[in-house]
Amino acid sequence: MRRKIYDSLLKWKRDEHGRVALLVDGARRIGKSYIVKEFAQKEYDSYLLIDFSHVSMDVVGYFQNYSTDLDSLFLHLSAYYRVSLKERKSLIIFDEIQFFPQARALIKHLVADGRFDYIETGSLVSIRKNVKGILIPSEERHLKMYPMDFEEFLWAIGEEPLMAYIRHCFDNRIPLGNALHRKAMDCFRQYMLVGGMPQAVAEYSDSKDIMRTEQIKHDILELYRSDIQKYATGSETKILRIFDSIPGQLQKHERKFKLSEMKQGSRYRDYESSFKWLEESMVVNICYRATEPGVALALSSDDSTFKCYMGDTGLLVTQVFGYSKESIQEIYRKIILDKLEINKGMLTENIVAQSFRTSGKPLYFFSSYSKNDSKDCIEIDFLIHKNTVTNRHNVIPVEVKSGPYYTFSSLRKFMVKYQDQISSPILIHSSDYKEENGIAFLPLYMASLL
Repeated sequence: MRRKIYDSLLKWKRDEHGRVALLVDGARRIGKSYIVKEFAQKEYDSYLLIDFSHVSMDVVGYFQNYSTDLDSLFLHLSAYYRVSLKERKSLIIFDEIQFFPQARALIKHLVADGRFDYIETGSLVSIRKNVKGILIPSEERHLKMYPMDFEEFLWAIGEEPLMAYIRHCFDNRIPLGNALHRKAMDCFRQYMLVGGMPQAVAEYSDSKDIMRTEQIKHDILELYRSDIQKYATGSETKILRIFDSIPGQLQKHERKFKLSEMKQGSRYRDYESSFKWLEESMVVNICYRATEPGVALALSSDDSTFKCYMGDTGLLVTQVFGYSKESIQEIYRKIILDKLEINKGMLTENIVAQSFRTSGKPLYFFSSYSKNDSKDCIEIDFLIHKNTVTNRHNVIPVEVKSGPYYTFSSLRKFMVKYQDQISSPILIHSSDYKEENGIAFLPLYMASLL
């Protein structure tokens, strides 16, 4: 699977020359180990990979006995793994570092030694759980990895030229035209259904077998539930309750997460740490309410009011429809043909949130309510920053519409009320690109290019 994060790995190697180690973290099953191993094979003369999830006691003993004698440590590791390590030309990978935090603590001294480059991989939640008694190295840079985005999905299914044309149309603000728009939307609906988990994408790309693709996603969801039970000590029940309620919460018109619908009498402070756990695990994407569209959205963030999206929309599809094995193929067919009578808004809004988060954007939405003035009753799906900060007009309001028929009264009211603070508004929909009355209408497959 070709991944964009490969370019980030190249930049780290080129710019740092071993001065800092890299910690690639992200949700389980998004391809961290795969891409790091591929990078090592292509960019170094040799590499040594230590998988701490099933490492031998001999290797553990090398780290314990030779932590202050790096010459002996490298000599033993090289002999054990039958790898010839070359100064400044070899990479050492600590895979699943959370299972042996002592090796992570040694990174400070390994980087100072300077002979080799180092990459660690792991899940952030389990990494943070296993830090007791160790010094977190300051010589460690985090690199977040997400599920595959739409462009990576197109690469996987052999449609690379299509994305190049989509980008050309986006840059020049022109429509694709009927034929290519239909093709792009067909591919995008496939992406929305399959999602961006590399194993599921590989299966779908190779076989187009929907049942096998769904089984892979079902297995990943079960793995996430097992991780919650294993690592969320003391909060397992609350986190599982949140995780399983996400589809139902997103079915609502406003999408805001309501604890009272999960359990009567629930309060945010009772669940705050559970939501933070899920957010840090990168299994979900949390979108917080901003009360003002200012240049620093974080300053007006209301952390107790939020929307909770699945980190991967394909997994959300499996959460919603995976119970129906007999009809899943028909569900796939109808969604691709845009003929399924469901609340498609939850899928389209989830995929836009995923697109924004994957490209590094923090997630915010806007809502206000007034009993006395309807002009102050406004809901905006997303607020994003412009690329460059100016004196005014720094925030872009984004609305997402799933069907061909819609209104956007909230967006118009928002444009009037905050005309001095917002930049050109955007409405993301299933039709081709157009501009109308000061609003740019973007097709769903352009969301990741914003």
